[in-house]
Amino acid sequence: MIPTLAGPPVIEFDGVGLTYPGPPPVPALHPARLRVSRGEFVTVVGPSGSGKSTFLNVTGLLDRPTEGVYRLDGIDTAALGEADRTALRGRRIGFVFQSFHLLPQRTAVENVMLAQVYTGVPRRRRRALAVEALERVGLARRMEAAASRMSGGERQRVAIARALVGEPSLLLCDEPTGNLDSGTAERVLGLLEDLHASGMTLVVVTHDPGVAARGARSVVIRDGRLTEGLTGA
Repeated sequence: MIPTLAGPPVIEFDGVGLTYPGPPPVPALHPARLRVSRGEFVTVVGPSGSGKSTFLNVTGLLDRPTEGVYRLDGIDTAALGEADRTALRGRRIGFVFQSFHLLPQRTAVENVMLAQVYTGVPRRRRRALAVEALERVGLARRMEAAASRMSGGERQRVAIARALVGEPSLLLCDEPTGNLDSGTAERVLGLLEDLHASGMTLVVVTHDPGVAARGARSVVIRDGRLTEGLTGA
């Protein structure tokens, strides 16, 4: 297991819950406590409708909890206005989605560069950082290929490079192998494990127990309730 680094937890839930207003009110995430330290690889597993999307949206600062305190890198996110929440999300969280969300006619390097458009990084520097991120995921030779001409595994690696380019504190992955065949999924999981070995903090949301077992720690969500699962391999 990779030793965690000093400092506050990357994720700290203190009684965090989310209830959608009614009538009748719908508790989508029951009050939960969760701590993810820097350098951990945590998977969150549960069936469809269990609350994984709500957990993802709260953790990713896309939805505000209706109760409790969520600290990201020690920062109380409830105390932030929307502009500051958006800025914090952009600086501290890299997202990887099941469906890639790439612009098909743009090249790999252009797709990664687009993630930096609103960060204030000069264009020349954006390209250098994009190239570095693509090299990190093993796509140095494919960076000028259009996304539409890449395989599913290559497109997911571009998506991971895009998530990494801002050097986030947290890589938050939503079913990252859901659209991939088993062989390609294995390679993507291997890449995520390599990133964890380099010190990246990973939270992978999945319905697949096999993917969940790849984490060093697993959390189960069912009916909107988080519980600690079994330790992975």
